[in-house]
Amino acid sequence: MAILDFPSVDTADESGLVAVGGDLEVSSLKLAYRRGIFPWPISREFPLAWFSPDPRGVLDYKDLIVSTSLKKALKRGQFEVRFNTCFMDVIEACACIKNRKNESETWITPEIIQGYINFHNAGHAYSVETINKETGELVGGLYGVLVGGHVSGESMFYRESNASKIALYRLMERLSDYGINYLDTQMVTPIVEAFGGKEISRDNFLKRISEEKKINFFEIFS
Repeated sequence: MAILDFPSVDTADESGLVAVGGDLEVSSLKLAYRRGIFPWPISREFPLAWFSPDPRGVLDYKDLIVSTSLKKALKRGQFEVRFNTCFMDVIEACACIKNRKNESETWITPEIIQGYINFHNAGHAYSVETINKETGELVGGLYGVLVGGHVSGESMFYRESNASKIALYRLMERLSDYGINYLDTQMVTPIVEAFGGKEISRDNFLKRISEEKKINFFEIFS
């Protein structure tokens, strides 16, 4: 049964936990993202938990840092970047434990995978794919969500050096071309920090997403 409402994010605990339980139906996910909330299964005891952390991680296009090594990789042109051509392959690759250093299990459960595949089919979740031009193989990428004017990056993976970074860089370029000036990263991971990501208050973040104009998903990610 779809979630009809969430508690106010002001009731979240210090980790940002807002609620536990519910489902991953399309309407439930839409409601969550519109409220600045996202699902993040954290343990066997909490198979489906919902978070709205304070502070929140974001990556602003104006603050984007492109390292020397990434510039060289872009110049070599060994990769092709595509959008929304193999969402299932990307999210399954992101779920692979081997893709996550120092982690014994993934938060991207089979339920999360199916929920976001349904979200993708409904026109609310996208993927960015990095393809090795020589082999034609998928070697990196990321997936995320677009609800209204709110765009998030959920998870990344790579099988070749710089493959996920190039996917993120091309995503930021694409978003900027359509007047979207930031990406919700939820937290500031080392890779996000290296790109110039920062933390802002939850109130600031919620103000941002409330002011974003509605965006045509298929226009951007086709």
